[in-house]
Amino acid sequence: MLQAVQSHHFQTLLGQTVVLRLPDGSELPVQFEHLEESPRARMRNSERMPFSVEFNSLAPTDFVDGLCTLQLPELGKVENIFVSRVPSMGRDPQRGYFYIAFN
Repeated sequence: MLQAVQSHHFQTLLGQTVVLRLPDGSELPVQFEHLEESPRARMRNSERMPFSVEFNSLAPTDFVDGLCTLQLPELGKVENIFVSRVPSMGRDPQRGYFYIAFN
């Protein structure tokens, strides 16, 4: 299922609030902020354009990283998406800031 994920699945989520299901089964409301395609990172035989998405939590969280689940337009429930936390670096320290890379 992860191979089917394309950048356009996240394009419609930009600025939207969705629920990220964490590895422990809890749910965290998040908002997708940025999507970036990486054409120079594309493998010669790969059909997918590599891309990344950045988002933040709308509630305080101790979650750092792990395999999460998201509901994506057209695909439905997608499991085993590796989510990484990034430093807040001057942003609201009450929120968590996260990154997903799809190669």
